[in-house]
Amino acid sequence: MPRVSLFVTCIIDQLFPQVGLAMCAVLERLGYQVDFPEAQTCCGQPAFNTGYREEAGGVARHFLEVFRDAEYVVIPSGSCTAMIRRHYAELFAREPRWREETERLLPRIREFSTFLLEVARVADVGARFEGVVTFHDSCHGLRELGIKEGPRRLLAQVRGLTLREMEPAEECCGFGGTFAVKFPEISGGMAQTKIEAIRRTGAEAVVGIDSSCLLHLRGVLSRAGLGIQTLHLAEVLAHQ
Repeated sequence: MPRVSLFVTCIIDQLFPQVGLAMCAVLERLGYQVDFPEAQTCCGQPAFNTGYREEAGGVARHFLEVFRDAEYVVIPSGSCTAMIRRHYAELFAREPRWREETERLLPRIREFSTFLLEVARVADVGARFEGVVTFHDSCHGLRELGIKEGPRRLLAQVRGLTLREMEPAEECCGFGGTFAVKFPEISGGMAQTKIEAIRRTGAEAVVGIDSSCLLHLRGVLSRAGLGIQTLHLAEVLAHQ
């Protein structure tokens, strides 16, 4: 039986455990044996983005050690996947051992939707979700990993689901990690623009591949009293 290891990310571990469970349900439905290395912590992105390279390196080394022997590492986040696939090489540019460890592991690192389509080679996972949804393209997933059509292909196979595109779908939600803390007024303004785009679709839920974006959007949607859900792609695909 093929085996995959889950890296659930900090936000999902602390705030959205149901996303990790949903991802596990989908993978097991497809016949994968799923494990969760309990020693996992963080990919190092928060420290890296804030300029704490030494601290980020320590966390990244731990990640590489924990998942060294994994057949595949599946991640429900374009943001964390991009950190590992795009920025570990930069982080370890002067550390040959850890650069080699990174290069050895990279072919086995996959964001959830790309794993389904490129490794499992499945677009129809047997999901059913009654309702109208719209899809938010997260910045890291779209701009660093090129993830755009894949999640839409998966949603197109969900029975009962109608996807309505928002305009603009590719604009940032305004979260940006510490950006939302450092520049709250700009972040809030960007979120309002996004919320208006979501509202115009008439969707009952906004779907994404990054729980950090969805966390930000959920807060704004809740305060606006719009009653629109935020759902990770894995949650939709886990429905039957």
